[in-house]
Amino acid sequence: MKYFSDITNVDLSNTIVTVGVFDGIHLGHRAILSRMNDTKASCGGEIVVITFNPHPREIIEGNGLRFNYINSKGRKIHIMANLGVDVLIDIPFTPKLSMMSSSDFLNEYIIKHLHPSHIVVGYDCHFGHDDFSTMELLSAESKKWGYKVIQVPPYMYDGQIVSSSLIRKALNVGDVETANKMLGYEYNIYGQVIYGQQIGRTMGFPTANLFLENDMKLITANGVYACRVKWHGNMYIGMCNIGFRPTVNGKEVTIEVNIFDFDEEIYGENICVFFCKRMRDEVKFNGLDNLKKQLETDREDIRRYFAQ
Repeated sequence: MKYFSDITNVDLSNTIVTVGVFDGIHLGHRAILSRMNDTKASCGGEIVVITFNPHPREIIEGNGLRFNYINSKGRKIHIMANLGVDVLIDIPFTPKLSMMSSSDFLNEYIIKHLHPSHIVVGYDCHFGHDDFSTMELLSAESKKWGYKVIQVPPYMYDGQIVSSSLIRKALNVGDVETANKMLGYEYNIYGQVIYGQQIGRTMGFPTANLFLENDMKLITANGVYACRVKWHGNMYIGMCNIGFRPTVNGKEVTIEVNIFDFDEEIYGENICVFFCKRMRDEVKFNGLDNLKKQLETDREDIRRYFAQ
């Protein structure tokens, strides 16, 4: 897959184009990409995705809004490549761009640099600061520029339209099971294993403490989770605690993973943690002995969960 951060360097033709933030690349996004792959198979051309960085809401809403992403930029690029995208154009979203009309964006970005044969959009696609309907614009301009417009219907889950905002709401309360069903894969975090206080090791529950370089990654709610852990291509099961570690008077949120049936030194290495189910809230226990008993219970509960 080709990656561009400056569309002025792009000059393509016969492209199948879509536009969106694509945070999470959930089942709704995948329906769009699937339709683009079908179009490519029947008509030829290259699949081109235009996305934005930072999230347009940070610029449009302003007031110091800090947006946390379901996927890191690197993970987003990786998933896009695996889903058949030929060209990913990650456009810097600036105040100037936020004021561009939908007509100007279509002409100055899509037509001028991509010369599309097809433009594929979701049910709620909208670009440009004006209130003019994007679908009406695309349909009207298609006659002039000779492209076809394909609109993909919304993807439904449990009576609701799958969206990145709905997935964020689920993750913010720790409902990773619902989030995973809408994502179409297990929500995950990727980070480097760093040294901690090694309190878990003294209780027989050594943990891998994760450092995340991307501080804009959305972290699911505090609590104890059943998880899978990928290291060097191998998958393990384990439990992950996200929180302040109140039993040992922790002051900052940490992410700690106890990998079951695992005895490797992995400090300084990277692992990926896939979240499967939230088992319980983070609780302050009366001493390490009581915490250890609970961890033993958690481990058995998680083993049973995966055995099912």
